[in-house]
Amino acid sequence: MGAGPSGHRSLADQLRSWPDERIERLLSQRLDLATPAPHDFGQLASRAAVRNSIARALDGLTRGELSVLDALVVAGQTTESELVTMVHAPADHVVATLRRLLDLALAWESPEGLRPLSIVGDCLIGGVEAGVSGLRPRSPHPRPATELLAVIETLTPAARALLDHVIDGGGSAKSGSARVGLRVEDAETPAELLIAHRLLVPAGSLQPGLLVVPGEVGLALRSGRTTVHPVDEPPALATAPRPARLTSSASVGAATDVVRRTGLLLEWWGTRPASALRTTGLGVRELKATAAHLGISEQEAALVIEVASEAGLAATRADADGNPVWVPTDEFDRWRDRPVAEQWTVLARAWLASPRLPSLVGERGPDQKPWNVLTPELSASGMPEAKTMVLELLAGLPDGEGLAAGTGLPSLVARIAWERPRRPRTRPDLVAWAVAEAAVLGLVGADVLAPYARALVAGEDPTPVLAALLPPPVDHVLLQADLTAVAPGPLEPDLARRLEQVADVESHGAATVYRFTAGSVRRALDAGWTVAEIHAFVLAASRTPVPQPLTYLVEDVARSFGRLRVGAAAAFIRSDDEAALVGLLNHQRASTLGLQRIAPTVLISSVPIEVLLPRLREIGAAPVVEGPDGVVRVGAVDGLRARTPRTREAADAARAAARHAAHVTSAVRSVREGDEEARSRPASASAPGGGVLSALREAVERRGAVIIGFTDNQGVVAERTVRPLVVEGGQLLARDEDAADDDPDAERRYAVHRISRVVPVG
Repeated sequence: MGAGPSGHRSLADQLRSWPDERIERLLSQRLDLATPAPHDFGQLASRAAVRNSIARALDGLTRGELSVLDALVVAGQTTESELVTMVHAPADHVVATLRRLLDLALAWESPEGLRPLSIVGDCLIGGVEAGVSGLRPRSPHPRPATELLAVIETLTPAARALLDHVIDGGGSAKSGSARVGLRVEDAETPAELLIAHRLLVPAGSLQPGLLVVPGEVGLALRSGRTTVHPVDEPPALATAPRPARLTSSASVGAATDVVRRTGLLLEWWGTRPASALRTTGLGVRELKATAAHLGISEQEAALVIEVASEAGLAATRADADGNPVWVPTDEFDRWRDRPVAEQWTVLARAWLASPRLPSLVGERGPDQKPWNVLTPELSASGMPEAKTMVLELLAGLPDGEGLAAGTGLPSLVARIAWERPRRPRTRPDLVAWAVAEAAVLGLVGADVLAPYARALVAGEDPTPVLAALLPPPVDHVLLQADLTAVAPGPLEPDLARRLEQVADVESHGAATVYRFTAGSVRRALDAGWTVAEIHAFVLAASRTPVPQPLTYLVEDVARSFGRLRVGAAAAFIRSDDEAALVGLLNHQRASTLGLQRIAPTVLISSVPIEVLLPRLREIGAAPVVEGPDGVVRVGAVDGLRARTPRTREAADAARAAARHAAHVTSAVRSVREGDEEARSRPASASAPGGGVLSALREAVERRGAVIIGFTDNQGVVAERTVRPLVVEGGQLLARDEDAADDDPDAERRYAVHRISRVVPVG
């Protein structure tokens, strides 16, 4: 991959020639950049935005790919054949990785050869575990490896140990009291001996007192490679075989349990809403009550609640008093009518895309306050990727193979750390949480990925695969003489929902047991069931005769049902004149007052008293207010008053007009001053493509020398041949081409607005 036809064009020109599909693919991996038009791709964003974009692209590379990019940074500019020899990996791995780096625009083909973007070196941070070798870039004119090895052989043991220590520490060190510019025979310390042999060189005037080891020295010590160990070998997963029957029953059982618990939770919240915190989260008491109602631990209850919320099955609304509460949504009504396999698919997809961290519920945050369920801050952007990578790695194992007990999870963490070495330090926790949550949701059974979960990871519909593993639903139960009903399998959704209104679930499993109690029958009557409907339902749902104790239970509860009646009233009207109350009750204008006669001398109203009083006076009555003690309350009422507002400037037309005129004058003055500054700026550079800034950036990317014409602080126009290094903040950092290699003052800064022209050399 030498300098082909595209290699003799600038990086901006190469990017402009890309097809739209390739540009869109690149932008999808650079999430910090807005999508520009292809012809404006050379001026994507500011340097900060480009740095963020490059860092985001690096986050998606493996340790082996980062090692290849690091070798390219150390080489500076090289060829494909030389890069293959520098990386401790097979040639096909290096070539394939290089192709991907070119596709990601992290590397490009300049006329001088392959090279990385100038900002990539600054974004490569970390140690060997992050794919960074610790070697500095090579010098512009590196010495041959044989010459360097010969010099290193002459070093004293102390100097050699110091050199190895500096290279292992990142290739840089403070000069301290070591003298610079000495001859070899005048060196008195190991540091001075390394400086005299040019094995340690000054980093430049911008970093006084800093010494660096040139990259060619580290390469010579590592036999021409950037790393000592191979970089293309990912850690192996520790696995063990599992019986297929065990894994299938464990995963399918967990999948059906999470569906059942989600439905049970939301049915409960539909009749008893859960109070929400001011942060829209769920309090500790509500979580404990939910866990007790579902019969599971608080951690599992937190996971069920979070997944239901992410699936859009639960949300907040205001109750009758205006307080926020958690209730099921309209989507829940459609969800519960679907088959179990489709219900599970909705939950699994919501969990896979969710950044939520329910495993942290109960732990304390930085403010030493415990995390609550559904708290907005309880999320991590890396959680969806951790879940996906865990499932993909488990899907790559042979059938019947799962993580080994004890060593499986650490090996999985190590493998994902190799796949994404630049991710945060919380990666081990995210991976452990993803594995535990996947087991609760039924994606994993006995540490083996379920067959339907493989379809989910592959982007296919897992519903048919799971449906084939589920037992067929049954449409009947078996009534027992002890007031229980046994379901010989999973019930049809409608039958299960109606049975749970009449009976309580006593135990779950392959055969669910329901128990009829006085409370459960009373619950059905409260829901609007009649005694005849209960008898008809029990008779139709059972394959066995209805036991006599169950019939007696229903009849006994029905006889005591409704003896006491409770209603709501906002106000009452009392009078000793029964005829007056009858006339008021039958008045045509009193129909909106919600009046009801509960005694010969008492009416109640559903309208509050502050509304009832003026309405009665409009009808023509003359009511008075009676206190709780029965005493009539009369007297003058103090009128409501508000504070007199201050006079605003906007109310004064003359003052408002003056302020508006001042704003307009200030804006016009700013525009005129900007135009004047634009007219006084230097002319554009005499470089292809036009523009000083674009010409300088082009030179930085190519590491090419240019002749700049600039005006110094004394107003004298001068020219100088420099090699631009960085253009940032309106300043150019460049190295004087006529300076010596070891000159610490060879690098200088120039104000970009003082540069009048840029001419490439050669």
